[in-house]
Amino acid sequence: MSSENSWENSQSKDVGVLETHVQVIDTSDADPSAEVSRKRQSLSDFLTILASGFALISDGYQNNLMTMTNVLLKAEYPKQYVSAVSTRVSNALLVGEVIGQIVIGLTCDYIGRKAAMVFTTQMIVIGGILAAASHGVTINGMFWMLTVSRGIIGFGTGGEYPASSVSASETANDLTLKQRGPAFIMVTNFPLSFGGPFAVLVFLIVFSACQQSHYSTVWRVCFGIGCIWPLSVFYFRWRMLNSALYRRGAIKKQVPYGLVIRYYWKSLIGTCGAWFLYDFVTFPNGVFSASIISSVVGDDSILKTGEWQLLLGAISLPGVFLGALFCNRLGRKNVMMIGFGGYLIFGLIIGCAFEKITKIIPLFVVFYGLMQSSGNFGPGNMLGLLSSELYATGVRGTCYGLSAAVGKAGAAIGTQAFTPIEDNLGKKWTFIIAAICGIVGILVTYFFVPDISGEDLRIRDEKFRAYLVSKGWDGAMGEDDMQALADEGIPPSLREEK
Repeated sequence: MSSENSWENSQSKDVGVLETHVQVIDTSDADPSAEVSRKRQSLSDFLTILASGFALISDGYQNNLMTMTNVLLKAEYPKQYVSAVSTRVSNALLVGEVIGQIVIGLTCDYIGRKAAMVFTTQMIVIGGILAAASHGVTINGMFWMLTVSRGIIGFGTGGEYPASSVSASETANDLTLKQRGPAFIMVTNFPLSFGGPFAVLVFLIVFSACQQSHYSTVWRVCFGIGCIWPLSVFYFRWRMLNSALYRRGAIKKQVPYGLVIRYYWKSLIGTCGAWFLYDFVTFPNGVFSASIISSVVGDDSILKTGEWQLLLGAISLPGVFLGALFCNRLGRKNVMMIGFGGYLIFGLIIGCAFEKITKIIPLFVVFYGLMQSSGNFGPGNMLGLLSSELYATGVRGTCYGLSAAVGKAGAAIGTQAFTPIEDNLGKKWTFIIAAICGIVGILVTYFFVPDISGEDLRIRDEKFRAYLVSKGWDGAMGEDDMQALADEGIPPSLREEK
């Protein structure tokens, strides 16, 4: 803890050095720029936040669509859809997401949040159409087309994480600073988490409409429906503005990545490490939860498995709301450690009593749901929030994308390891390993994640700028229309609130 305090103190001294060399002005009453009116900027910020929520529902939908689709394809193609093919199709989304998070994370800092989000929306729609139309000379060829299509979707959904999330955080910072954390959660992790039960609900409706047959029609329609949400926000994204915070703090040339790593190494270990552990547990448990429930139910009924899966998804949602409620009161860091603690508690309960608890299906589903709910409460909510708050605007997309990409690498590894663990050690060990990840997650969070609850993001930008200047960096911050304001330093009104 002492090293953490000295780390923060050194940053504060750098800010003081910078403030003595620049003339500061109060921008609280100024227009966002010479070219953009305050009214138009505020409307754009509001629509950006709403569009982020709607778009991320499609991300959650796509992330969870394979949960029931895996069960359906196994029933339709029992000989061809073996575990290796199932894992490949599921992992295609993850590989695409890792690439998308890194590429879009970097580019959204250069080209702006708007251009990045317009592009990711197009990728999700194109991939969804191709997935719905998957075809091949052989069944195996069709699965390869589905694999590639899911990879394209993954690139789009992966890019949404840094582009959409950091944009929501920046606009929320200007619209509602004190409630930035809860607002961010409700338009990011809630839509992502809601996408899970929503995907199951859509599946059940389509499955019932097809009279529990015509399996090919069911999964193709479900993939096609996934295009609706991104299309619904495309116009608003096309018309949106980049946030005033981005236009004031962007670094488009001479990005000092070496200094970025030296300044943020501790935070990067925290967000990357915790996100790896979280996705290592939550993603394979989400993808294969229907298969686990199906084996526990002991019934080949796809409809019954889907109904239990819907209950599981519903139980996991309250954790999102509780996390939003307590993130300001308890602090981001403490909430995240409590969430990892839930993995430890419920993972051990289910794993150690697996043979007995699975004989009572409702009890098993409830405890399984509580484990996932604790994940939503803690790391699910806080990792995105912290990754959008810890890093300065000029490198926020890059650091967010890197953290999320490491997380998705954990998801891919977890998905790849899930079946061997289940086959060689038994299903109970998937939950015991989740508990072990919970312990490690608590330690990583405690030692490497700083708690910055409620701090204005403009102050974070100026602390980072002070550090760069102290190390001899002479680059420019801000786009052309707001570069003059970027050079003025911290507004007096903000310095008084520090």
